[in-house]
Amino acid sequence: MLYFVLKFLHVIGAAVLLGTGAGIAFFMLLAHRTGNAVVIAGVARIVVIADFLFTATAVIAQPVTGVALAWHLGYSLAEGWIVLSIALYILTGVFWLPVVWMQMEMRHLAEAAAAQGSPLPERYHQLFRMWFAFGFPAFFAVLGIFWLMIARPMLWWE
Repeated sequence: MLYFVLKFLHVIGAAVLLGTGAGIAFFMLLAHRTGNAVVIAGVARIVVIADFLFTATAVIAQPVTGVALAWHLGYSLAEGWIVLSIALYILTGVFWLPVVWMQMEMRHLAEAAAAQGSPLPERYHQLFRMWFAFGFPAFFAVLGIFWLMIARPMLWWE
């Protein structure tokens, strides 16, 4: 029973990480493409809440449920696929944490532009380009983690 609860929570957490990340990227990109500061501010407001409510919760749950599953099943945390998963997870976090800050800053800049009826400042566009670029390594790292969790391959150094 414990195994199924842990696995369920781990799979749900992984789905939330991938789904929320993809959804946030999609909505931010579409909002950005409008060029409308009011739209961007509204979407960014929701995106920041979603990141804190869903993504942050899953970010905490994943290592807890993952380690618990490994221990419960008798896997060593030194197994190659687990080590690589953890490394990719850390890489994802290295890119995700600045993205959260960028989203908050883009929200702030869009809100200010909307309140003043002015165009989005260049700083917003700089942040958006960085935000967009940071999404790719994080997204592909999460896909890699999914693959490792499913395949559990023997890696070359083992």
